[in-house]
Amino acid sequence: MDKIAVLIPCYNESKTIGKVVSDFKKTLPEAVIYVYDNNSTDDTVKMAQSQGAVIRHEYQQGKGNVIRRMFREIDAECYIITDGDNTYPAESAPEMVQLVLEKNVDMVIGDRLSSTYFHQNRRPFHNFGNSLVKETINALFKSDIKDIMTGYRALSYLFVKTFPVVSRGFEIETEMTIHAIDKNMLVENVTVNYRNRPYGSFSKLNTFLDGLKVILTILRLFKNYKPLAFFGLIAICLAGISIGFFIPVFLSFLKLHTVAKFPTLIVCGFTMLAALHSFFAGLTLQTITMKNKQDFEINLINIRRELRREKNV
Repeated sequence: MDKIAVLIPCYNESKTIGKVVSDFKKTLPEAVIYVYDNNSTDDTVKMAQSQGAVIRHEYQQGKGNVIRRMFREIDAECYIITDGDNTYPAESAPEMVQLVLEKNVDMVIGDRLSSTYFHQNRRPFHNFGNSLVKETINALFKSDIKDIMTGYRALSYLFVKTFPVVSRGFEIETEMTIHAIDKNMLVENVTVNYRNRPYGSFSKLNTFLDGLKVILTILRLFKNYKPLAFFGLIAICLAGISIGFFIPVFLSFLKLHTVAKFPTLIVCGFTMLAALHSFFAGLTLQTITMKNKQDFEINLINIRRELRREKNV
Protein backbone atom coordinates (compact mmCIF):
# COMPACT_ATOMS: atom_id res chain seq x y z
CA MET A 1 0.00 0.00 0.00
CA ASP A 2 1.27 3.48 -0.93
CA LYS A 3 1.49 6.21 1.69
CA ILE A 4 0.40 8.88 -0.82
CA ALA A 5 -0.84 8.28 -4.34
CA VAL A 6 -1.28 11.12 -6.82
CA LEU A 7 -3.89 10.12 -9.39
CA ILE A 8 -4.01 12.02 -12.69
CA PRO A 9 -6.66 11.13 -15.29
CA CYS A 10 -5.48 12.22 -18.73
CA TYR A 11 -6.81 12.60 -22.24
CA ASN A 12 -4.62 14.42 -24.76
CA GLU A 13 -2.64 16.54 -22.28
CA SER A 14 0.83 16.22 -23.82
CA LYS A 15 1.52 19.97 -23.51
CA THR A 16 1.04 20.03 -19.75
CA ILE A 17 1.29 16.55 -18.21
CA GLY A 18 5.10 16.58 -17.98
CA LYS A 19 5.09 19.72 -15.83
CA VAL A 20 2.23 18.42 -13.66
CA VAL A 21 4.10 15.19 -12.87
CA SER A 22 7.36 17.07 -12.29
CA ASP A 23 5.71 19.58 -9.93
CA PHE A 24 4.06 16.89 -7.80
CA LYS A 25 7.31 14.89 -7.62
CA LYS A 26 9.07 17.96 -6.22
CA THR A 27 6.29 18.84 -3.81
CA LEU A 28 5.48 15.28 -2.66
CA PRO A 29 8.71 13.28 -3.17
CA GLU A 30 7.33 10.38 -1.10
CA ALA A 31 4.25 10.01 -3.33
CA VAL A 32 3.71 7.60 -6.22
CA ILE A 33 2.45 9.46 -9.30
CA TYR A 34 -0.07 7.50 -11.38
CA VAL A 35 -1.14 8.79 -14.79
CA TYR A 36 -4.19 7.01 -16.19
CA ASP A 37 -4.36 7.52 -19.93
CA ASN A 38 -7.87 7.57 -21.41
CA ASN A 39 -7.21 6.78 -25.11
CA SER A 40 -4.98 9.77 -25.81
CA THR A 41 -3.92 10.26 -29.43
CA ASP A 42 -0.99 12.58 -28.70
CA ASP A 43 2.25 12.15 -26.69
CA THR A 44 0.60 12.24 -23.23
CA VAL A 45 1.94 8.82 -22.22
CA LYS A 46 5.45 9.54 -23.51
CA MET A 47 5.67 12.88 -21.69
CA ALA A 48 4.37 11.41 -18.41
CA GLN A 49 6.81 8.48 -18.60
CA SER A 50 9.72 10.85 -19.20
CA GLN A 51 9.03 12.45 -15.81
CA GLY A 52 8.83 9.12 -13.96
CA ALA A 53 5.07 8.62 -13.66
CA VAL A 54 3.53 5.16 -13.43
CA ILE A 55 1.38 4.73 -16.54
CA ARG A 56 -1.89 2.84 -16.56
CA HIS A 57 -4.79 2.79 -18.99
CA GLU A 58 -8.58 3.01 -19.00
CA TYR A 59 -10.11 2.26 -22.39
CA GLN A 60 -13.70 3.28 -21.57
CA GLN A 61 -13.91 6.96 -22.45
CA GLY A 62 -14.91 9.40 -19.73
CA LYS A 63 -13.45 10.83 -16.53
CA GLY A 64 -15.87 8.89 -14.34
CA ASN A 65 -14.73 5.63 -15.93
CA VAL A 66 -11.09 6.56 -15.29
CA ILE A 67 -11.71 7.37 -11.62
CA ARG A 68 -13.60 4.10 -11.18
CA ARG A 69 -10.53 2.24 -12.47
CA MET A 70 -8.18 4.24 -10.24
CA PHE A 71 -10.18 3.59 -7.09
CA ARG A 72 -10.36 -0.14 -7.83
CA GLU A 73 -6.66 -0.59 -8.53
CA ILE A 74 -4.78 1.76 -6.18
CA ASP A 75 -4.44 1.27 -2.43
CA ALA A 76 -3.08 4.24 -0.47
CA GLU A 77 -3.50 5.93 2.88
CA CYS A 78 -4.07 9.25 1.11
CA TYR A 79 -5.05 9.99 -2.47
CA ILE A 80 -4.54 13.23 -4.34
CA ILE A 81 -6.68 13.64 -7.46
CA THR A 82 -5.71 16.37 -9.88
CA ASP A 83 -6.09 17.16 -13.57
CA GLY A 84 -3.34 16.87 -16.15
CA ASP A 85 -3.90 20.37 -17.55
CA ASN A 86 -1.61 22.26 -15.12
CA THR A 87 -4.44 24.39 -13.74
CA TYR A 88 -4.00 23.29 -10.11
CA PRO A 89 -0.91 24.14 -8.01
CA ALA A 90 1.04 21.22 -6.58
CA GLU A 91 2.16 23.53 -3.76
CA SER A 92 -1.23 23.10 -2.05
CA ALA A 93 -0.94 19.31 -1.92
CA PRO A 94 1.07 18.96 1.35
CA GLU A 95 -1.58 20.88 3.32
CA MET A 96 -4.32 18.72 1.81
CA VAL A 97 -2.41 15.51 2.57
CA GLN A 98 -1.80 16.61 6.14
CA LEU A 99 -5.52 17.07 6.74
CA VAL A 100 -6.20 13.51 5.56
CA LEU A 101 -3.32 11.76 7.34
CA GLU A 102 -3.22 13.73 10.62
CA LYS A 103 -6.79 14.95 11.11
CA ASN A 104 -8.68 12.02 9.55
CA VAL A 105 -10.46 14.23 7.01
CA ASP A 106 -12.21 12.08 4.41
CA MET A 107 -12.32 14.65 1.59
CA VAL A 108 -10.35 17.85 1.16
CA ILE A 109 -11.79 20.17 -1.47
CA GLY A 110 -9.31 22.21 -3.52
CA ASP A 111 -11.41 25.38 -3.56
CA ARG A 112 -10.83 27.42 -6.74
CA LEU A 113 -13.91 29.63 -6.49
CA SER A 114 -12.68 31.51 -3.39
CA SER A 115 -9.43 32.54 -5.08
CA THR A 116 -8.51 33.18 -8.72
CA TYR A 117 -10.99 31.06 -10.70
CA PHE A 118 -13.35 33.82 -11.80
CA HIS A 119 -10.43 35.95 -12.99
CA GLN A 120 -8.46 33.21 -14.71
CA ASN A 121 -11.23 31.21 -16.38
CA ARG A 122 -12.10 32.64 -19.81
CA ARG A 123 -15.44 30.83 -20.20
CA PRO A 124 -18.16 32.90 -18.51
CA PHE A 125 -20.78 30.12 -18.68
CA HIS A 126 -18.40 27.90 -16.68
CA ASN A 127 -18.26 30.59 -13.99
CA PHE A 128 -22.05 30.83 -13.87
CA GLY A 129 -22.45 27.04 -13.93
CA ASN A 130 -20.02 26.47 -11.07
CA SER A 131 -21.79 29.05 -8.90
CA LEU A 132 -25.23 27.64 -9.75
CA VAL A 133 -24.21 24.06 -8.94
CA LYS A 134 -22.58 25.10 -5.67
CA GLU A 135 -25.61 27.06 -4.45
CA THR A 136 -28.05 24.35 -5.56
CA ILE A 137 -26.27 21.51 -3.79
CA ASN A 138 -25.61 23.50 -0.62
CA ALA A 139 -29.33 24.39 -0.51
CA LEU A 140 -30.63 20.89 -1.25
CA PHE A 141 -28.20 19.04 1.03
CA LYS A 142 -27.74 21.75 3.70
CA SER A 143 -23.95 21.85 3.34
CA ASP A 144 -21.22 24.47 3.04
CA ILE A 145 -18.99 23.20 0.24
CA LYS A 146 -17.03 26.02 -1.39
CA ASP A 147 -16.33 24.36 -4.75
CA ILE A 148 -18.45 21.40 -5.88
CA MET A 149 -16.88 20.69 -9.28
CA THR A 150 -13.19 21.12 -8.55
CA GLY A 151 -10.90 18.46 -9.98
CA TYR A 152 -8.39 18.88 -7.14
CA ARG A 153 -9.09 16.80 -4.02
CA ALA A 154 -7.41 14.79 -1.30
CA LEU A 155 -9.26 11.64 -0.25
CA SER A 156 -8.94 9.10 2.52
CA TYR A 157 -8.69 5.35 2.02
CA LEU A 158 -12.10 4.95 3.68
CA PHE A 159 -13.76 7.31 1.22
CA VAL A 160 -12.19 5.75 -1.87
CA LYS A 161 -13.04 2.18 -0.92
CA THR A 162 -16.66 2.97 -0.01
CA PHE A 163 -17.55 5.30 -2.87
CA PRO A 164 -19.69 3.63 -5.57
CA VAL A 165 -18.76 5.32 -8.86
CA VAL A 166 -21.79 5.54 -11.14
CA SER A 167 -21.11 8.55 -13.36
CA ARG A 168 -19.10 8.08 -16.54
CA GLY A 169 -18.05 11.64 -17.31
CA PHE A 170 -17.29 15.02 -15.74
CA GLU A 171 -20.29 14.82 -13.41
CA ILE A 172 -18.16 12.52 -11.23
CA GLU A 173 -17.03 15.49 -9.08
CA THR A 174 -20.63 16.30 -8.20
CA GLU A 175 -21.28 12.66 -7.35
CA MET A 176 -18.25 12.46 -5.04
CA THR A 177 -19.21 15.63 -3.21
CA ILE A 178 -22.84 14.64 -2.61
CA HIS A 179 -21.78 11.15 -1.46
CA ALA A 180 -19.46 12.66 1.16
CA ILE A 181 -22.16 15.04 2.39
CA ASP A 182 -24.86 12.38 2.56
CA LYS A 183 -22.67 9.87 4.42
CA ASN A 184 -21.68 12.50 6.99
CA MET A 185 -18.00 12.23 6.10
CA LEU A 186 -15.59 14.88 7.29
CA VAL A 187 -15.04 17.44 4.52
CA GLU A 188 -12.66 20.41 4.60
CA ASN A 189 -12.04 23.23 2.12
CA VAL A 190 -8.55 24.43 1.20
CA THR A 191 -8.28 27.53 -0.98
CA VAL A 192 -6.05 26.95 -4.02
CA ASN A 193 -4.94 29.29 -6.78
CA TYR A 194 -6.41 28.33 -10.14
CA ARG A 195 -4.40 28.84 -13.34
CA ASN A 196 -5.95 28.98 -16.77
CA ARG A 197 -4.79 26.44 -19.33
CA PRO A 198 -1.63 27.41 -21.20
CA TYR A 199 -1.85 28.42 -24.85
CA GLY A 200 -2.46 25.40 -27.10
CA SER A 201 -4.15 23.32 -24.37
CA PHE A 202 -7.89 22.84 -24.78
CA SER A 203 -10.63 21.82 -22.33
CA LYS A 204 -12.58 18.63 -23.07
CA LEU A 205 -15.58 19.96 -21.13
CA ASN A 206 -18.65 20.91 -23.17
CA THR A 207 -20.27 23.80 -21.30
CA PHE A 208 -23.89 23.02 -22.15
CA LEU A 209 -23.89 19.24 -22.65
CA ASP A 210 -21.80 18.45 -19.58
CA GLY A 211 -23.63 21.16 -17.63
CA LEU A 212 -26.93 19.41 -18.41
CA LYS A 213 -25.45 16.09 -17.26
CA VAL A 214 -24.40 17.69 -13.97
CA ILE A 215 -27.90 19.09 -13.37
CA LEU A 216 -29.49 15.70 -14.12
CA THR A 217 -26.95 14.07 -11.77
CA ILE A 218 -27.95 16.47 -8.97
CA LEU A 219 -31.64 15.61 -9.47
CA ARG A 220 -30.88 11.87 -9.59
CA LEU A 221 -28.80 11.97 -6.41
CA PHE A 222 -31.34 14.18 -4.63
CA LYS A 223 -33.98 11.55 -5.45
CA ASN A 224 -31.72 8.69 -4.32
CA TYR A 225 -30.31 10.27 -1.16
CA LYS A 226 -33.36 12.29 -0.02
CA PRO A 227 -36.38 10.42 -1.42
CA LEU A 228 -38.86 11.75 1.14
CA ALA A 229 -37.98 15.35 0.26
CA PHE A 230 -38.03 14.61 -3.49
CA PHE A 231 -41.32 12.71 -3.58
CA GLY A 232 -42.74 14.97 -0.88
CA LEU A 233 -42.29 17.97 -3.18
CA ILE A 234 -44.06 16.08 -5.96
CA ALA A 235 -46.86 15.19 -3.53
CA ILE A 236 -47.26 18.83 -2.47
CA CYS A 237 -47.46 19.97 -6.11
CA LEU A 238 -50.04 17.31 -7.00
CA ALA A 239 -52.08 18.02 -3.87
CA GLY A 240 -52.00 21.75 -4.65
CA ILE A 241 -53.27 21.13 -8.19
CA SER A 242 -56.02 18.84 -6.89
CA ILE A 243 -57.18 21.32 -4.24
CA GLY A 244 -56.94 24.26 -6.66
CA PHE A 245 -59.30 22.62 -9.16
CA PHE A 246 -61.55 21.19 -6.42
CA ILE A 247 -62.35 24.53 -4.74
CA PRO A 248 -64.47 25.93 -7.64
CA VAL A 249 -66.33 22.61 -7.89
CA PHE A 250 -67.00 22.65 -4.14
CA LEU A 251 -68.14 26.29 -4.14
CA SER A 252 -70.44 25.52 -7.04
CA PHE A 253 -71.86 22.57 -5.11
CA LEU A 254 -72.56 24.77 -2.06
CA LYS A 255 -74.42 27.20 -4.27
CA LEU A 256 -76.33 24.83 -6.57
CA HIS A 257 -76.45 21.71 -4.33
CA THR A 258 -75.28 19.62 -7.26
CA VAL A 259 -71.93 18.79 -8.87
CA ALA A 260 -71.73 20.75 -12.11
CA LYS A 261 -68.36 19.39 -13.31
CA PHE A 262 -68.07 15.68 -12.61
CA PRO A 263 -64.99 15.16 -14.89
CA THR A 264 -63.09 17.84 -12.95
CA LEU A 265 -64.10 16.24 -9.64
CA ILE A 266 -62.90 12.82 -10.84
CA VAL A 267 -59.56 14.25 -12.02
CA CYS A 268 -59.14 16.01 -8.67
CA GLY A 269 -59.70 12.69 -6.89
CA PHE A 270 -57.14 10.82 -8.97
CA THR A 271 -54.63 13.67 -8.62
CA MET A 272 -54.99 13.58 -4.84
CA LEU A 273 -54.52 9.81 -4.88
CA ALA A 274 -51.32 10.31 -6.92
CA ALA A 275 -50.13 12.83 -4.32
CA LEU A 276 -50.74 10.35 -1.49
CA HIS A 277 -49.02 7.59 -3.45
CA SER A 278 -45.99 9.83 -4.05
CA PHE A 279 -45.77 10.73 -0.35
CA PHE A 280 -45.91 7.13 0.86
CA ALA A 281 -43.43 6.03 -1.84
CA GLY A 282 -41.02 8.66 -0.51
CA LEU A 283 -41.62 7.52 3.06
CA THR A 284 -40.88 3.90 2.13
CA LEU A 285 -37.75 4.78 0.20
CA GLN A 286 -36.54 7.04 3.04
CA THR A 287 -36.71 4.06 5.40
CA ILE A 288 -34.62 2.01 2.95
CA THR A 289 -32.14 4.89 2.63
CA MET A 290 -31.70 5.06 6.41
CA LYS A 291 -31.07 1.31 6.51
CA ASN A 292 -28.44 1.73 3.79
CA LYS A 293 -26.73 4.41 5.89
CA GLN A 294 -26.60 2.05 8.85
CA ASP A 295 -25.10 -0.69 6.66
CA PHE A 296 -22.59 1.84 5.32
CA GLU A 297 -21.37 2.64 8.83
CA ILE A 298 -20.84 -1.06 9.54
CA ASN A 299 -18.93 -1.35 6.28
CA LEU A 300 -16.69 1.56 7.33
CA ILE A 301 -15.77 -0.29 10.52
CA ASN A 302 -14.78 -3.38 8.54
CA ILE A 303 -12.70 -1.38 6.05
CA ARG A 304 -10.94 0.49 8.86
CA ARG A 305 -10.07 -2.88 10.42
CA GLU A 306 -8.62 -4.05 7.08
CA LEU A 307 -6.59 -0.83 6.80
CA ARG A 308 -5.06 -1.35 10.24
CA ARG A 309 -4.19 -4.91 9.27
CA GLU A 310 -2.48 -3.67 6.08
CA LYS A 311 -0.40 -1.17 8.03
CA ASN A 312 0.75 -3.83 10.49
CA VAL A 313 1.85 -6.29 7.81
